[in-house]
Amino acid sequence: MRASEPAVRPATLTDVGSLVRLRIANAVAHLALDPATYRIPEEEAVRRHFAAVLTEGSEGHAVLVAEVDGRVVGMVEVVRSSGPPDHQILRPEPSAQIHTVVAEEARGRGVGSALLTAAEQWAAAAGIAYLSAGIHHRNAGAVRFYSRYGYAGSGLSLGRRVTT
Repeated sequence: MRASEPAVRPATLTDVGSLVRLRIANAVAHLALDPATYRIPEEEAVRRHFAAVLTEGSEGHAVLVAEVDGRVVGMVEVVRSSGPPDHQILRPEPSAQIHTVVAEEARGRGVGSALLTAAEQWAAAAGIAYLSAGIHHRNAGAVRFYSRYGYAGSGLSLGRRVTT
């Protein structure tokens, strides 16, 4: 029997447990990529974050979930970026960060595609013109996924740890 197609909808408070599960699983996967950069957040902090966003709402912030056969198997969070201050040289362009997570057992079944499409539709309706996905260079699956949908490198971010 084939699983049904993913259905994407706005997250509700009843989804908080699933959102926490997905965020923690994603953290575990990222910790394996680069333990110097990533950590596993406390579950209660993740729970508070999603509960607050879904209760109070947030201008330019969306959380959407994907269900397959009645089970939440993926999420996408779209977080509006603040524009550059008036004194900066960057052109102001409404933009947002996008964070997509699909449960490992649901990958390869169109869940990520459905989430990304819904997130882009939500962003366009919210007046957001540019989405960016911060992806660790070792996360080859995520790089391939976003690249298939036209996401490409957009500059270079250089950094250095400050030592005392």
